[in-house]
Amino acid sequence: MGTLGISLKEFGAGWVELTFSNSLEVSQQHGFVHAGVLTAAMDSACGYAAFSLMPPEAEVLTVEFKVNLINPARANSLLAKAWVVKNGRTLSVCQAEVVPADGGRAVAMMTATMMTLRHDG
Repeated sequence: MGTLGISLKEFGAGWVELTFSNSLEVSQQHGFVHAGVLTAAMDSACGYAAFSLMPPEAEVLTVEFKVNLINPARANSLLAKAWVVKNGRTLSVCQAEVVPADGGRAVAMMTATMMTLRHDG
């Protein structure tokens, strides 16, 4: 996440917010944040949100996700917000969105399934 300039802003049980900036390093040819960066931010946000509800000894792994790119990511500063919709023993379903940090319409959405990895004895 450091390479992409994505960092943790806030978190709680079952939710997280990550922050990042639009820059030459993460933009595509039109100056919008690249879809791959938006996807990486939402995937990590979903993982952290799910991980926050897992046992201390567990690890998190993405099983699948679906992304919708709904508006160009033009803002200078963005937030990737994620929350757990359904927390299960093995699989958790999460949703995420990327929004401009100063408000405005969402630029991308994700639905993701996260797996709880346990290292039982």
